[in-house]
Amino acid sequence: MLYVLRREFIYIWYYFELQLRQILPYWLLGILIGSIVSVFVGDKIHRLVQSLSNQKLGVLGVVPASILGIASPLCMYGTIPLAASFSKSGIRDDWLAAFMMSSILLNPQLIVYSTALGTTALTVRIVSCLLCGIAAGILVHLFCQNTSFFDFSGFAERKSRDTHPNLFIRLLKNIGRNFKATGPWFLFGVLLASLFQRYVPAHNFAQLFGSNEGFGILMSATIGVPLYACGGGTIPLLQQWLWNGMSMGSAAAFMITGPATKITNLGALKIVLGIKGFILYMGFVMAFSLLCGEIVDFLSSEAALAPGG
Repeated sequence: MLYVLRREFIYIWYYFELQLRQILPYWLLGILIGSIVSVFVGDKIHRLVQSLSNQKLGVLGVVPASILGIASPLCMYGTIPLAASFSKSGIRDDWLAAFMMSSILLNPQLIVYSTALGTTALTVRIVSCLLCGIAAGILVHLFCQNTSFFDFSGFAERKSRDTHPNLFIRLLKNIGRNFKATGPWFLFGVLLASLFQRYVPAHNFAQLFGSNEGFGILMSATIGVPLYACGGGTIPLLQQWLWNGMSMGSAAAFMITGPATKITNLGALKIVLGIKGFILYMGFVMAFSLLCGEIVDFLSSEAALAPGG
């Protein structure tokens, strides 16, 4: 019995160390870039969002709002008070919906993490998140023109934690907070990927999430709901899944439903959306993730069938 346990520990440690070496540089770089954006650029990005209130862009304003949401380094609990201040300054609800939706799904730090998945997966993630924000904004514009979609009452304006007068110390403190917030989840993700690599046969996984693409997309969208806890923690899992045959469409579905249904995000969103808005939000996330996954797999199939594909 002890021999078996020792053998399994050696196998798992081998996979753990292998995964860690492969993905650690992306995680460290992501933390560094995320902190630099937060300390030196974050406020400028948010001032750009606020300046949109002076622009007469109409519904087209959802496009820059979604782009700026991706560029924002804040988590959802930081984004909502900020969005409350935007709302007071005159930013329209459809623009806010686009900004908040894309901000939930992606940020500069997660973009760097996702480079570990390869160029195709990174491109799919950025484009799908951008389009998700735009789609959310358009839907709010179409169906909530005469009513307020958000209720920001009770949310005070965000207070920055990056206030130390010395810029270098301010950056170090931000990096430290990022390590503390993402480190345990990152290591847990590496451990899960190691256990997965050891105990789940690759051909079974490829059959479930690769060959049967429609069902695989549905499964990926569904498991994204309970499994997603931290962006950095899911990158090792996604990397392993893609290696084992997960279709790019299934990965796209997971990359949307995961952060969109992260439990801390849901708690904050339920407060500002109310029950009806919250149900609509969940339905939109699931529908968009499934549609996005199907489109990505269709385009992947077409590319593979094309001459030279």
